[in-house]
Amino acid sequence: MAHLLIVEDDELLRDALGSLLGQAGHQVSMAPDGESALAQLHDSRFEGVVLDLGLPRIDGLTVLQRLRVQLPTLPVLILTARDGVEDRVAGLNAGADDYLTKPFNGDELKARLQSMLRRSKLPAFGQADLSPVGAGRRPLLRVDAGMPRAWLQDDMVELTQREWELLALLFRRQGQVVSREDVFAAWQSGSGEAGALASNALEVYVHRLRRKLAHPALHIRNIRGLGYMMELGAG
Repeated sequence: MAHLLIVEDDELLRDALGSLLGQAGHQVSMAPDGESALAQLHDSRFEGVVLDLGLPRIDGLTVLQRLRVQLPTLPVLILTARDGVEDRVAGLNAGADDYLTKPFNGDELKARLQSMLRRSKLPAFGQADLSPVGAGRRPLLRVDAGMPRAWLQDDMVELTQREWELLALLFRRQGQVVSREDVFAAWQSGSGEAGALASNALEVYVHRLRRKLAHPALHIRNIRGLGYMMELGAG
């Protein structure tokens, strides 16, 4: 399973979390405050973090912001008593992959962690090959991990920030349905402005991507009532 870091200042809860996740098969390390967490993140390799926000010495949001500089892809689940919408938005904007409030259900925590860890193991940007079988080694589509652009075969495609975030999500989860809620959550995490969009705005961005990435072997399908899916066609 995964090596997890639990960052929680409440000793009883920290021990309970360690026991719960240890019994689930994970290797668990623990930190009682933000300073200790950052030191362990610097010295050891982890595959996921369960992070409280109300930490002594260095607060959880600061820990998250600092680790995102050095470990931009490390999965982080915030587990906190702060249940306000503004707290959730702040945590996602700071780079959290998921957010769960206390009190929590142990089975839900394990399920959310497992989902987060599974997503983190999907092909990284620029490494997945979307080309049809037999079409050679050159990928049909590559997505820049740091800038709003992509390449369709050898042609660079300029993208807006929102187009890039949408494409990145579909690209990471190709062959899987991406719900509208998943897209809005990704947009909110990236720019913090998803709530200001009209509900039909997503259709506009999907249309733009289809136009910019027009190719007979690449499809962004509308799965009625569920969301969208990127997949390869027969060409």
